[in-house]
Amino acid sequence: MGKFEVYQDAKSEYRFRLKASNGQKILASEGYSAKAGCMNGIESVRTNSQDDSKFDRKVSSNGKHYFNLKASNGQVIGTSEMYEGSSGMENGIESVKTNAPSAPVEEV
Repeated sequence: MGKFEVYQDAKSEYRFRLKASNGQKILASEGYSAKAGCMNGIESVRTNSQDDSKFDRKVSSNGKHYFNLKASNGQVIGTSEMYEGSSGMENGIESVKTNAPSAPVEEV
């Protein structure tokens, strides 16, 4: 089973990352000024990850594939790692859909 990790970055902002059961990071948040906002972001990932239309599939300027998970208001709540091809990206999306709803939250 995957897990959410909550941590503070160098600017003391709260962030989360969703990791798959193999420890690979599959989704990362932006910074939040308060821990409560970060926890709300995790709940938004749990909810929105079950709707395929909330995954915005992208190709970067260097040709790598990635995705953003968006909330109902269109705001990005998480961004994936970069993938060599679209199949890796699609596997990442499926991993978020599978892991996010029941992933425990750990503070690191």
